[in-house]
Amino acid sequence: MIVTPELRHPLRRFPTRLGERVIDFDRRIAVMAIVNRTPDSFFDRGATFALDKAVASAVAAAEAGADWVDIGGAKFAPGPEIGEAEELDRVLPVVAQLAGASDVVISVDTFRASVAAACLAAGAHVVNDTTGLSDPEMAAAVADGGGSLVVTHSLAEPRTPYPRPHYDDVVDEVRSFLVERVERAVDAGVAESALYIDPGHDLNKNTLHSLELTRRFDEIASIGLPALAAVSNKDFVGESLDAAKPDRLEGSLVAATVCAMLGARIVRMHDVRASVASMRMLETVLGFREPSFLSHNV
Repeated sequence: MIVTPELRHPLRRFPTRLGERVIDFDRRIAVMAIVNRTPDSFFDRGATFALDKAVASAVAAAEAGADWVDIGGAKFAPGPEIGEAEELDRVLPVVAQLAGASDVVISVDTFRASVAAACLAAGAHVVNDTTGLSDPEMAAAVADGGGSLVVTHSLAEPRTPYPRPHYDDVVDEVRSFLVERVERAVDAGVAESALYIDPGHDLNKNTLHSLELTRRFDEIASIGLPALAAVSNKDFVGESLDAAKPDRLEGSLVAATVCAMLGARIVRMHDVRASVASMRMLETVLGFREPSFLSHNV
């Protein structure tokens, strides 16, 4: 089944220092690259923790065709507290340098309103809040900063465990949560046309929950805002295939493709080149774009 969601605001414009990036989510499945400036990141375990490596990775992702780069300085998963000043020291220079080097869409992965406000002022376009507005000031900070917001489903407080999560119907409950948090963001002043939604694969969910979200992603996309599928190298892929983190690319690409066919319009991925090629091919199959050239049997 292929689902084309009826998006209320498919055309999004992102002013940059180098011009303007325009994404039409009726015809584009955007690839969001991941740059984690953390020593304990889920997948790369600190490979881009050094500032020069983080900036180089972000620029390289843009040059490899990523539509969007997501920069994080404090992971969602349980771990020691990271103070506001330290988080800003990690993400702010990457945002500023990338904004001066590329017209790629820039988001900052943070649950702190103060960090979001500073990064928006430095050139970020979007705040990717994986805690679903756990900071009561977050939505207002995004609105005041003129940014966009990804509203994500999760249950735990940032960096705290949530063992054995239970849902009677994970898709219905996640969908209801997202609708309520979208309303909360709009009430705080964020334009609906600046909102995105993410069901939060693996965030306070087990593998069966994440698989159910994947196969029923169309129910999330039916909310009518561009939906993000953050599936890359996650544990539900690893447990499905009995695959260690370095061996989850193929499973991640399949999961991303399934979500996109069911209405996801942004996929958050580690391997930029493989993901860009996969999404451009999917867009071509779906008739969203023309082939790059025609010569076979022409």
